[in-house]
Amino acid sequence: MTTITEVTTDMSTFETLESEVRSYCRSFPTIFDKARGYKLWDVQGREFIDFFAGAGALNYGHNNPRIKRKLIDYLTDDHVVHSLDMATVAKENFLKKFQDVILAPREMEYKVMFPGPTGANSVESALKLARKVTGRQTVVSFTKGFHGMTLGALSVTGNSFKRHGAGVPLHHAVSMPYDNYHEDVDSLSLLEHYLDDEGSGLDMPAAIILETLQGEGGINVASNHWLQRVEAICRQRDILLIVDDVQVGCGRTGPFFSFEEAGIQPDIICLSKSIGGYGLPFALTLIKPKLDQWAPGEHNGTFRGHNLAFVASTEALSYWETDELTCETLRKGEIIQRSLSSMTAKHPDTEPEVRGRGLMQGIAFGRKGFAEKVCAIAFERGLIMETSGSDSEVIKVMPPLIIDDEGLNKGLAILDESIQIAKETR
Repeated sequence: MTTITEVTTDMSTFETLESEVRSYCRSFPTIFDKARGYKLWDVQGREFIDFFAGAGALNYGHNNPRIKRKLIDYLTDDHVVHSLDMATVAKENFLKKFQDVILAPREMEYKVMFPGPTGANSVESALKLARKVTGRQTVVSFTKGFHGMTLGALSVTGNSFKRHGAGVPLHHAVSMPYDNYHEDVDSLSLLEHYLDDEGSGLDMPAAIILETLQGEGGINVASNHWLQRVEAICRQRDILLIVDDVQVGCGRTGPFFSFEEAGIQPDIICLSKSIGGYGLPFALTLIKPKLDQWAPGEHNGTFRGHNLAFVASTEALSYWETDELTCETLRKGEIIQRSLSSMTAKHPDTEPEVRGRGLMQGIAFGRKGFAEKVCAIAFERGLIMETSGSDSEVIKVMPPLIIDDEGLNKGLAILDESIQIAKETR
């Protein structure tokens, strides 16, 4: 196996001209030039396996040839690229295919809103609509949750570092314990007690927002039973249920929506990242029809009509015309689970814990700073992966869904070696 022993790329342009807020380029200090499928190459021609997938935005891989051809044809024929929320052929095609391929087969009835190009845009629109429909202000979120970097999304985000970046108080949100937050805490019994006790200080909320699998929060998985209980709590009290499927939707856990296995029906669903198909900025907010109470233009934005994303997403939805991608994702997820379990068995002194499902899995380490060290070593050896969790204590395995077994196993082998090296060089 070729080892990348030294990164010598000149990063001075970025260090001099780009803001200090940059982050990923510090973890992956090279200049990338080309990408295809599950691989990237830098300007020096070094090859990297991608276990990061654009933070979940590249489920169908880099430069997917099927999607790329559709985009090239669309541009070559001078079709509309920017259109705000005007009607276009590309939007019509997307709406029809999303209905026919995703919603109708699942017997899901939702109106589709285009809130803007990012996941945070989707979350903001969901929070705003929930408050408008219910006439209430408070939103309940959960510990370790991450929902975006704008003020409304930050108010329901748990990470203290990111919350402090707001610079102002974050109001009208209450955080409750997530599933398995502490072995001695029944999080939903506690929530019910707070909701039903008029002395709790918690006003009846407009909505509850959650991720079924907390990616940025540390690969924390909610059980189906817990999710079903949350839905029941909402239904009993006329609270809206918002599921943030921005990172773990679009097949990341197997089925298209991460909550399908639990059998719940959210009132509002937030989608972004891989819904764009090609890594293009795109977001959706799915709304139960009775809740679609917007006045025209009450929530708008210049880049709602991203027609290239409509084209890319429409082609990406072709992967969901059969259950092949779901089955393959679940199969590859089993490979990852077995491999990570084998790694942890060899290194019990690192206090490891395997977490996740599908192609969103990871290992949480009890040793402070160890996960970051493993990821740095992996990068030197040709594997791109990030950490997650409040203290960056989790290594995150999140390759494109289209990765083949050869690439998956090669990447896992690099990870295995990187853990061993990290132990030896402490």
